Amino acid sequence: MQLRNVSPDDVDAYVRMRCDPVMMAHLGGPLPGEGMADKVRRDAQQAAADLAWLKMIIPDPASPDVVAGTVTLWSEETAAGPISEIGWMVLPEFQGQGLGKRAVRTLLEQARDQDRWGLVHAFPATSNAASNGICRAVGFRFLSEVDVTFAGQALKTNHWVMDPGRDLA
Repeated sequence: MQLRNVSPDDVDAYVRMRCDPVMMAHLGGPLPGEGMADKVRRDAQQAAADLAWLKMIIPDPASPDVVAGTVTLWSEETAAGPISEIGWMVLPEFQGQGLGKRAVRTLLEQARDQDRWGLVHAFPATSNAASNGICRAVGFRFLSEVDVTFAGQALKTNHWVMDPGRDLA
């Protein structure tokens, strides 16, 4: 497995992840396809400028055009101030193979090794057993259930946090 920056050519992968009812079941439902190319372009610009780590999960480096999902680490402005947040998505045909956990761990190891991002927060839906399992497996600490808004939808989530320099399992 390897991670690479999102590029403007990743529109199809974004549509498969973000516009699909199954993929978005824990995130308030599918997003509209309109505007997805602009979203990918903006994400690619942020990744290229190193403002956020927006990575595509490549299961086999020998087949770099095959994308299994995304893992992203970015700074988020909250009422309590800025925080670093991580999120991930893995396409159905790649789920259950450990790619999500490996991708999350890889990005957190990079954050640790570069001493960047500080405490990292994750907010998987309370109903998303797989993502909450990844949080437990890589060493996040559960804080509480919280309501968050994503794409205009209120979601009940679990709030997890870790210090990659200290907590990475």
